[in-house]
Amino acid sequence: MDRFDNFIDGRFVPPVGGAYLETENPFTGKAWALIPRSSAADVDEAVAAAARAFRSPAWAGISATDRARHLRRLGEAVADHAAELAEAEVRDNGKTYKEMLKQLQNTAEWYHFFGGLADKITGEVLPVDAKDHLTYTRAEPLGVIGMITPWNSPLRLLAWKLAPALAAGNTAVIKPSEFTSTATLRFAAIAHEAGIPAGVINVVCGLGQEVGQPLADHRDVAKIAFTGGVGSGTAVYVSAARRLAPVTLELGGKSPNIVFADANLDSAATGVAAGIFASGGQSCVAGSRLLVQREVHDAMVERVVAIARGLRMGDPMHPDTHVGPVATRPQYERILACIAMALDEGAHLAHGGKPLDAAGPGLFIEPTVFTNVSNGMRIAQEEVFGPVLCVIPFSDEEDALRLANDSAFGLGAGVWTGNIGRAHRMAAGLQAGSVWVNTYRMTSQIVPFGGYKASGIGREGGADMIKAYLQTKSVWVNLNDHFASPFGPVQAAGVQAAGRAQ
Repeated sequence: MDRFDNFIDGRFVPPVGGAYLETENPFTGKAWALIPRSSAADVDEAVAAAARAFRSPAWAGISATDRARHLRRLGEAVADHAAELAEAEVRDNGKTYKEMLKQLQNTAEWYHFFGGLADKITGEVLPVDAKDHLTYTRAEPLGVIGMITPWNSPLRLLAWKLAPALAAGNTAVIKPSEFTSTATLRFAAIAHEAGIPAGVINVVCGLGQEVGQPLADHRDVAKIAFTGGVGSGTAVYVSAARRLAPVTLELGGKSPNIVFADANLDSAATGVAAGIFASGGQSCVAGSRLLVQREVHDAMVERVVAIARGLRMGDPMHPDTHVGPVATRPQYERILACIAMALDEGAHLAHGGKPLDAAGPGLFIEPTVFTNVSNGMRIAQEEVFGPVLCVIPFSDEEDALRLANDSAFGLGAGVWTGNIGRAHRMAAGLQAGSVWVNTYRMTSQIVPFGGYKASGIGREGGADMIKAYLQTKSVWVNLNDHFASPFGPVQAAGVQAAGRAQ
């Protein structure tokens, strides 16, 4: 098997303890590589390298214009190596090559976008009442940023954090998922080859408790940016809170796709199917709840099931494959357990619900559709993170909003309607960080992304996002030749007046 090492201070280094973990190709179902099983000692080494780089002339000493050039060159390098990186991600997580390639091509744009902002970070002069003072602010980087990324879209979700962090002048220690580390390691080497100075980007692989927790606890890590499940995100939040470090958390979702009777049902069915079955449902914004107006319930179910039946599952590298395998064995087992739970709750299986051995030797589960679901069922409330759709009927706008918002999550929501007024009313009433009208799962480096409620804290994307990786310093400058004492004229005891003879 291939063996990979951590990337620290511009070079690959073996883990301090010498231990490695097997990583499995979800299509073949077999281990294909070894990644480091790192420890707190490796985290210490990476954080120290990042801290040195943060203060170094090669990074801290360059101009904002030069930093912008670094980001643009990094974007070009990602685009140039998109095919190679996409193949690495397919081996790691089983998503289709065509999806990963498109993601990597878009990922390059994040580095270009934030590179364009790097030399536009400014402070401001403030018109304070004290006319004899010049008062201004400086926007300064935070320091070392700890970044913990998930297995479903590793390099894309890394860029959402890394691009603004680097543009602001920070350095990074990245902990990728133990299931999908190899693409991140290769990316770090490509970034270094593209001119990013040693120590600015570091990657430490391993298990959450052995690497992620020490990273979140580390006193020299100024901020944690995390994407993943609610349980792990909560643990990160608690660790950061103990030392008053800021966080950005993008967590789970149970997003509703809401279809009204006046919608174009064919278009809506395509959007609903794409929202839950693309990526095998392994997306934080997967539209896992289909809320459909009663008048068109049966027609929508028929359309969505027909699409599900037509999806081709198999080798994710094959151009005709629509859906690849589940990314990890634990997740595969969890999805099957959730399907069994839904059946126990009384949901009706309209399609799928079983492993699909015919698609290949790996971790395949049929696209699954449940009807006869009430919003209070666990299958309608808990994030499955797989190709499992729950269909829930509603009566009118008020009922749709009640059901949509009756969730611990609030990451995304879709609205399908031909009524423009209704679209805007629903967008205003939905408790979700992103609302898509007659479309779904659209994202851009230009547009903020994040969640309400248990779906997270903070936003990623958009020009304002760079502020999350900056801190403000206020500077007061007295323009007089002396400082006016608040005590009035006072002769300090034992001090002679200026100019008096000794």
